[in-house]
Amino acid sequence: MPEISRFFGIVIRMYFREHGVPHFHAEYGDQRASISIETLSILEGNLPSRVYGLVVEWASLHRGELKENWTRVTRHQATVKIEPLA
Repeated sequence: MPEISRFFGIVIRMYFREHGVPHFHAEYGDQRASISIETLSILEGNLPSRVYGLVVEWASLHRGELKENWTRVTRHQATVKIEPLA
């Protein structure tokens, strides 16, 4: 599962051979969540509210790049790194 970004202890990934709603995975410690690219809502899992807020802020800035990476993973192509939240 390719890591596409990392910031403040949060790891953002996308899995190859994904299906369903375009989404990405956020990991923080032992907590994980799948997050919709379109709505930025949590589809599955859980994150602390502060961490979820940072993920939403980052994803809002990089939604186009997330959509491009989604297309790439569904075609089994390598992902492109996305700048972390600064």
